[in-house]
Amino acid sequence: MLDTLLPILLFSALLLAAIGAVRRVRLWRQGRPSPAPIIRGLMQVPRRYLVDLHHVVERDKLISHTHVATAGGFVLAALLAIVVHGFGLDSTILAWVLLAATVSMFLGSLVVAKRRSPPLSRLSKGPWMRLPKSLMAFSIGMFVVTLPTAGILPEGFFQSGAGWLAALVLAGVITWGLGEMFFGMTWGGPMKHAFAGALHLAFHRRPERFSKRAGGEHRSTGLKPLALDDESAKLGVEVPADFTWNQLLGFDACVQCGRCEAVCPAFAAGQPLNPKKLIQDMVVGMAGGTDAHYAGSPYPGKPVGEHGGSPHDPIVARTGSALVDAETLWSCTTCRACVEECPMMIEHVDAIVDMRRFLTLEHGNTPNKGAEVLDNLIATDNPGGFEPDSRLHWAADLNLPLMADKREAEVLLWLGDGVFDMRNQRTLRAFISVLRAAEIDFAVLGNEERDSGDVARRLGDEATFQSLARRNIKTLSQYRFARIVTCDPHSFHVLKNEYADLSTADMPSRYEVFHHSTYINQLVTDGKLTFKAWKGGNVTYHDPCYLGRYNGEYEAPRAVLKALGIEVKEMARSGYRSRCCGGGGGAPITDIPGKQRIPDMRMEDVRETGADLVAVGCPQCTAMLEGVVEPRADIKDIAELVADALIITTPDEKATQSKPAPASPRATLEVMP
Repeated sequence: MLDTLLPILLFSALLLAAIGAVRRVRLWRQGRPSPAPIIRGLMQVPRRYLVDLHHVVERDKLISHTHVATAGGFVLAALLAIVVHGFGLDSTILAWVLLAATVSMFLGSLVVAKRRSPPLSRLSKGPWMRLPKSLMAFSIGMFVVTLPTAGILPEGFFQSGAGWLAALVLAGVITWGLGEMFFGMTWGGPMKHAFAGALHLAFHRRPERFSKRAGGEHRSTGLKPLALDDESAKLGVEVPADFTWNQLLGFDACVQCGRCEAVCPAFAAGQPLNPKKLIQDMVVGMAGGTDAHYAGSPYPGKPVGEHGGSPHDPIVARTGSALVDAETLWSCTTCRACVEECPMMIEHVDAIVDMRRFLTLEHGNTPNKGAEVLDNLIATDNPGGFEPDSRLHWAADLNLPLMADKREAEVLLWLGDGVFDMRNQRTLRAFISVLRAAEIDFAVLGNEERDSGDVARRLGDEATFQSLARRNIKTLSQYRFARIVTCDPHSFHVLKNEYADLSTADMPSRYEVFHHSTYINQLVTDGKLTFKAWKGGNVTYHDPCYLGRYNGEYEAPRAVLKALGIEVKEMARSGYRSRCCGGGGGAPITDIPGKQRIPDMRMEDVRETGADLVAVGCPQCTAMLEGVVEPRADIKDIAELVADALIITTPDEKATQSKPAPASPRATLEVMP
C-alpha cells in the first residue's frame, strides 16, 4: 500500500509546491526591476548560507546547532525520500542515511518545541506554534516507512494485518508533514522562509555583503542613491510594488524570529515601531489583505487588525488607515541593530528610508521640526540655520590652518556641524590639541565646508543630500590630502561610504576617511603621544551606531582608553549589540513620543556598570546622553580624555631627549681594546 501511496503523496506535494513557487515568484516580480545574476547567485547560495549567514545564526549556539540539525536533516531527508520512496530505489545504504537524517531532524524539532514551551515574547505564535509538531510528523513518518528498506523491519511489513492500519496512520502523519514542509513552504506557511530565504541569499539587494569582510563582519551600509535626473523614476516608495523585486523577496524571507524586535530601541521605548511587524506589513501589502492574521507583537499602542493594503495602494495614507502609519516610519533611529541581528540578512533600514523619501520629497510630510531643519539645510547649509560664514567663529583663538591657504596637508580635519554647538566645540578643541601635540600637518576647510548631508538623507530628502554632497566633493577635489579625519561618525560614514556613488571623472569622491578614535589609536601606536597615569574613576564606553554597526570599528576606541590606563567596564549591551542613544536618523528632530526616552534607557545601562564616566565618540551621543536628567555619569569624548592626559613636550625638551647620553668612563674602559 505504502509503495503506491508514498510516491503519490511525495509527487503531489512537489507539484503543489511548484505551483506555489510560481505564484510566489509572481508576487515578488510585482516590484521594480533590479539586476541580479541568476546562475551565479544560485551557485553562491551554499557558501552564503554556511558562511556568511551562519556567522549571524552562530551568535546563539543552541539555536545554531538546532538549525543545522533540523534544516540540514530536512533537506537531506526530503531529497532521499524522493529518491528512495518516490522513485523506489531500493538501497540499504541510502535508507540508513535517510534514517539518520530523520533522527537529526527529530532531535532538532524537540529543541524547537522546548523553545516554544512557553515561547519567548519576541517569537510569533499562531501557525508558528504548530511548526515543531509538523517537523516531528515528517521526521517520524519518514523514519518508520524507511525501516523495511533499511532491513530493520521485514519486507512487506505494511502489506498485511496490523501493517495496513499502521500504513494508514503513517500516510496521515506523512501527509501532515508534507503539507507543512512542501506545500506551506511556497504557499505562505511557517516554512515559507526556507524557500524565500534561499532565493533571498542568491539575489540579495546588497550582494557586496557577501564579498567583503571587515573586522570579521560583512559591511555594506551606505544607502542606495535615487536617480534624481530620471523623470520617469518615482521619488521613493509609495506602494509595495515600488520596492525592487528582490526587496520584496527579502521581506518574504522573514522567519519571524523577532531578533530585530528584541534589539530595536524604538520598540523598547514604546514608540510605534516594531521592525518585525513592519516587514510583515510589507508582505501583507505585497500579497494584498490585512494584518489580522499577524501573530507577533504589535506596534506599541497600535492594535493588530486595523491596517491593510495591496501591491498598488499607498503604504502610508494621507487620510484614513493603510498598511503603516507615518509615525511608525519616523520612529526609526536608523541604528541598524535590526539589520545586524537579522539571521536572514533583511535590510529594514533601507526600506524605511525608501518610504521616508516618498513622504518627504513628494508630500513634504516630515513631522515636527523636520521641515524646518531641511529648509535650514537648503538655505544655510547647516541644520541649525546658522550663518554659514560663522563656521569658524568658535576657533578664532586657535589660528587653524585653512586648506584654501595651504592647498595641501597630510590630514584634512572635517569639523562637521558640531562647530555650531558649544558642547561639541570642546571636543573639537581637544582633538586639535591632540593633533598639535603629535605634530600632525593638518588643515580645515573652514567656511568652505558644508553639512555632510547625513541628516537630510536619513529624513528622506535625497535631493538636498545630493546637492550638499556634490558641493563638498567639488570643494575637496581642489585640494590634496592623505586622509580625512572627523570626530563625527555620521560625517565619517557618508564621506567614506556614500559620497562614492556621486563620483564623476573630474571629481572623484573616494577618500581614506578616519574616525578620530581610529586616528588617535594610530598616533598612540606610532609613539607620537605620551600620557599621564589615569587617576579618574570607573569608565564605560558607549559604541556609536554609525561607528560600530555601520563601519565595524569597535576596537580602536577601547585601545585608546587602554593606552590611557583605563579598564573599560563594559555595558551588557556593547559592541555590535550596543543600544542606540536615540540620536540617529533624525529621530531627535521628528521626536515621535513613546513611553520612555531611548537615552534614559541607555543611561540605565551605564548605571548597571557602576561607572562614573561614559567615554563617547560621537557628538550626537554626547548630546543625547548629556540630556538625561542628573544624577548620572559624566560624559566625555575620547578626544577630551586624551587631551586631558597628554604630556606636552616642549621643543627644548625634545632636543635634549634626542641627544645621545654621554658614555660613562666605566663604559669607555669596557670597550677599549
